[in-house]
Amino acid sequence: MARLFGTDGVRGVAGRDLTAELAMDLSVAAAHVLGDAGAFAATGRRPVAVVGRDPRASGEFLEAAVVAGLAASGVDVLRLGVLPTPAVAHLTAALGADLGVMLSASHNPAPDNGIKFLARGGFKLSDAVEDEIERRLGEEWSFPIGSGVGRVRDAYGEADRYISHVLTTMSAALDGLNVVVDCAHGAAHMVAPEALVRAGARVEAIGARPDGLNINASHGSTHLDKLQQVVISRGADLGVAYDGDADRCLAVDHTGAIIDGDHIMAVLAAAMHGEGLLAKDTVVATVMSNLGFKLAMREAGITVVETAVGDRYVLERMKSDGYNLGGEQSGHVIMLDHATTGDGLLTSLHLLGVVAKSGVPLKELASVMTPLPQILINVKDVDKDKASVPELAEAVALAEAELGETGRVLIRPSGTEPMIRVMVEAASEEHATQVASHLADVVRKACAS
Repeated sequence: MARLFGTDGVRGVAGRDLTAELAMDLSVAAAHVLGDAGAFAATGRRPVAVVGRDPRASGEFLEAAVVAGLAASGVDVLRLGVLPTPAVAHLTAALGADLGVMLSASHNPAPDNGIKFLARGGFKLSDAVEDEIERRLGEEWSFPIGSGVGRVRDAYGEADRYISHVLTTMSAALDGLNVVVDCAHGAAHMVAPEALVRAGARVEAIGARPDGLNINASHGSTHLDKLQQVVISRGADLGVAYDGDADRCLAVDHTGAIIDGDHIMAVLAAAMHGEGLLAKDTVVATVMSNLGFKLAMREAGITVVETAVGDRYVLERMKSDGYNLGGEQSGHVIMLDHATTGDGLLTSLHLLGVVAKSGVPLKELASVMTPLPQILINVKDVDKDKASVPELAEAVALAEAELGETGRVLIRPSGTEPMIRVMVEAASEEHATQVASHLADVVRKACAS
């Protein structure tokens, strides 16, 4: 059977793939794996879990199911209400909880939802721990009774603890900045505008009226058109946009030009490097980051360490090697001195802080890197296990030699589909398209299913 956990928890269409029964079973298994549900009898205390969600309508019944499974397993539950994923991660650590649960499908449309578990300290789970939870689904449990059952209480006021935390990480006020913030009708719709105002910015919020069904609809980091229009029409200094659970952030400058995750990391890395705050003068990025980012960091005297695609792999490398800044082109930026996961609000506050402290417009700051044209071709209906066949490897080597230091090639099998992704960067879009098209033809022939 296919693995239940994906790259970011368990996701699916709520009510069909992700049912109340599955949500309850997952929470029971997680209680035993993460919370050591027998701790009450052994030590005299019950394990504690915090549970948060984004505003999706399905989050209401899924939250009820998760809370029921945890409490029935002997876990005390603090219901945080609607909060961003990074807020739940922070509060898992700050409140000394044994585990955290976030109900969200991030940037996916409203019918989808997901369950993400966090370990003590607020970190994402390893594959091994997720596999253990999955293995123990449906196991016969001996549930506590009487004083052994978990207690449930609302802790909605803890949102202010998270806001206060992100504000204490800033070294500059945002006084005088005019900012438009797009909350994607998602989990950040309350905390983000409030935090930005408390930081000193003049704020106009859009995408901040969730109704349970409009999350990510024409708003947020995957739909920047509206933000661009409002920034230009209002004459704002810049705009920032989050996704549904606000663990990622993208921006636009005062002209409406998009500032992606690579640009944001470049701006933050350069600022931290200049202040002696960038650990080991290194930033961690994935293999999908634009070559222009890597060239800009080299020019600035900053080392770039690469990982596989996925913010969890970025985080693992940061933790193992002692780095404090990393992220993805998609806007997942991890500032490990202040957070255990990608945090859109934290990222935006620090990006705005660089603008305010330097007095330099975001457009000029982002010009520290010049992205190279990038062409991505998804070659479908092929045998992705053949992605390393000699014929393809030879073609890639020839292409890399042709491109030299002003381009690169990345061949990557899809994790979920019979597809191989061909990505080429070059000094010109014409050259990148030419090389990518040739390699895509090689893939079709050499990797036929």
